[in-house]
Amino acid sequence: MGRWAPGARERLVMAAVDLFTEQGYDATTVAQIAERAGVTKSTFFRHFPDKRELLVAGQETLSRLLAEGTAEAPADAGPLAAVAAGLERASTSMGPANHELAPRLKAAVAASTELQERDTLKSVGLAAAMTAALADRGVPGPAAALAGELGVLAFKRGFAQWSEGERSSGDELARCVLAALEELRAASASLT
Repeated sequence: MGRWAPGARERLVMAAVDLFTEQGYDATTVAQIAERAGVTKSTFFRHFPDKRELLVAGQETLSRLLAEGTAEAPADAGPLAAVAAGLERASTSMGPANHELAPRLKAAVAASTELQERDTLKSVGLAAAMTAALADRGVPGPAAALAGELGVLAFKRGFAQWSEGERSSGDELARCVLAALEELRAASASLT
């Protein structure tokens, strides 16, 4: 495969996740990732500054979709309804490639403390995107932060359910994520 073949970024992510799972994060080199993906090391560095960034490859896009969906919710939507709109926007953009990658990514993260830390930072960034969108809608700070955190938790729970099943479409992911948000809403109501 030529180094300019389309999909290099996606191939790099898949190759890295497979290598992280097979031989561990620390033992995997950029050269090995590039070779497995069928590209040169310089192509790797055109897409990623280092191998840690592979884990959060889609974070900017995901954060943007969550924030846009939250911001564009109907004006009368409450904080969790706005978060649900953000979750639906982000979830419906995912498809079979995300479904295929999810279990492999989960295994790679579970095997590496450094990747677990990156995954935690990714969650913080996603919550911050939704919290900021809610604040822009006039939601007070504590309520915006809580709704943003619940959104991330719902996304993680729904994504885990979706990735473990045979579902592969973004519509199916959206159903799982929105069901998880509803479960969390009910659980939080029972805390009073």
